[in-house]
Amino acid sequence: MTPAVFLAIICLGVTLAAPTPDYNLDAEWEKWKKSYEKTYSPEEEKQRRALWEENVKMIKQHTVENGLWMNNFTIEMNEFGDMTGEEIRMMTDSSSLTLSNEKRIQKRNVKIPKTLDWRKEGYVTPVRNQRACGACWAFAVVGSIEGQLFKKTGRLLPLSVQNLVDCSKSFGTNGCKGGSTYNAYQYVKNNRGLEAEATYPYEAKVSHCKYHPERSVVKITRFMIVPRNEEALLKALVTIGPIAIGIDAKHESFDKYRGGMYHEPNCKHDSPNHSMLLVGFGYEGQESEGRKYWLVKNRKLKFMGH
Repeated sequence: MTPAVFLAIICLGVTLAAPTPDYNLDAEWEKWKKSYEKTYSPEEEKQRRALWEENVKMIKQHTVENGLWMNNFTIEMNEFGDMTGEEIRMMTDSSSLTLSNEKRIQKRNVKIPKTLDWRKEGYVTPVRNQRACGACWAFAVVGSIEGQLFKKTGRLLPLSVQNLVDCSKSFGTNGCKGGSTYNAYQYVKNNRGLEAEATYPYEAKVSHCKYHPERSVVKITRFMIVPRNEEALLKALVTIGPIAIGIDAKHESFDKYRGGMYHEPNCKHDSPNHSMLLVGFGYEGQESEGRKYWLVKNRKLKFMGH
């Protein structure tokens, strides 16, 4: 699976007739609703319960296949268990990237280590929950800038995703409805500043811009585009640090991912629609025999490389 660059979010109503629920799952359904603070109207609950039960069946089938060594990763029920695939797609669809004359990364003669994990070097802040807001584009961009701030100053500081969500609309982003990483970088560069999470905390919704220049903690003077091939991406990751990327996330296997080396055979290399932060790479097993993977900041996800 080859990463690329971008992202978005929204929820749609469901109007299909709901089948009779499996009453053996009543206790599990109530526990799940409580865990994720889900509330519905009586009619909506019928629809959401039906979707949830379908996902329960799918997860159980995947677990059976794991027992037969048919899969390399595990999946589990999560907060998206009552949503259709289309609804989840709407939460991760990305704006397409428009290339400009910004300098592209072309590194030669780069020594590539056997493995790399920028988390161990102090470049990566903990994973944050974006909740019901399509701001993956902002999280990815903020993560890459956090890495560069650490590289330059030795200080790992969580930066403000909300600053981007609220203030970069004039640069072509759409708040909780998505945006391209390129446009977000343009905003930070032209704005000559970005606040920290501490002074401009995340709200998971769009609000009016509250950016104050005097509270800015970081500036960027330029950003670069990585050519769309794995060799260039590998060199850039080694020489620069964590990088904002995009992948094709339009698959049920991605929605319910829990652990292991994620591999989706139906992945499309030319259709990135979900932004994440690339933080490393490595091999599973011996280097000469093991499978390559990318390590990303997105619920500790590993991707097979090929």
